[in-house]
Amino acid sequence: MGYDAAAVGFYTLDILARPVEAIPDGGGVAFVDQIRMVVSGTAGAVAIDLAKLGLHTLAAGSVGDDEQGGFVLDRLARHGVDISAMQRIAGVPTSTTIMTVRPNGERPALHMRGAADHFELPPERYAQLLDARFVHLGGTGFMRRFDGAPSLRFLQAAKAAGCRTSLDLIAPGEDGLALVGPLLPFVDYFMPSIEEARALSGMDDPLAAARFFLDRGAGTVAVTLGAGGSVVADAGGAVLRIPAFDVPVVDTTGCGDAYVAGMIAGLARGMDLETAARLATAASGLVATGLGSDAGIVDLADTLQRMQVLPARR
Repeated sequence: MGYDAAAVGFYTLDILARPVEAIPDGGGVAFVDQIRMVVSGTAGAVAIDLAKLGLHTLAAGSVGDDEQGGFVLDRLARHGVDISAMQRIAGVPTSTTIMTVRPNGERPALHMRGAADHFELPPERYAQLLDARFVHLGGTGFMRRFDGAPSLRFLQAAKAAGCRTSLDLIAPGEDGLALVGPLLPFVDYFMPSIEEARALSGMDDPLAAARFFLDRGAGTVAVTLGAGGSVVADAGGAVLRIPAFDVPVVDTTGCGDAYVAGMIAGLARGMDLETAARLATAASGLVATGLGSDAGIVDLADTLQRMQVLPARR
């Protein structure tokens, strides 16, 4: 196949500032230590992390014809991501988020919906994306034109083409399970956060939530728990509890996306599920050490070395 991975779905620009303790009243000014702009989103951040981890990666999403869109495309290309399947939509702003990162790592956000809501992928455009060993769909719930039946058709086609598929979402609403449920029989790796898993399943226990999704057809489910690591379960009955690594946390933006990228990168390199989950955990931890979803990860060799020496969180 032509690509190791295709990252399909939600692309956004993040503008981050830290530390933000409070928004000044009136026309006041507060000083911060850092401001950055990075490509983010549950497809965008994954694409960059996959490229950093050495995978030949295709990006498929949408941006506007504004300066934010130009930045997103330029940054993806600089990281070596193939942007030939990205869509630039005239007259629509690029989806953009302002992240105010608190000293404790919390990150209240202001989001402008934009081009991601206009992303469409007709079947005649599938061929390039399905020329990949792994196809990741990120952003279910934040893509008005691609959520639902279009996503289902695409994942069905990916499985029929022999691709290994993964799925992630964003802040599921009341219709979250209605959107995600029909997709799961065509998803090899479903990787929600515990907050997302709880919202969809109604279950607080991560293993119970994982089994809820396995019962609905997912092949493997990894529920990420932040500082608690992750719980990974598959349809064959395997259950893994992967501890987080003990790292200095600056900002948790993009940690879930890094976990997804690390899991795909590990599996693409022939690792077993437990080793791939440990690589995913290392990638996630490294991203937390800097500001923005592209922080921390240098390359695969560095991430593997850190995986061997970083202490487990207790």
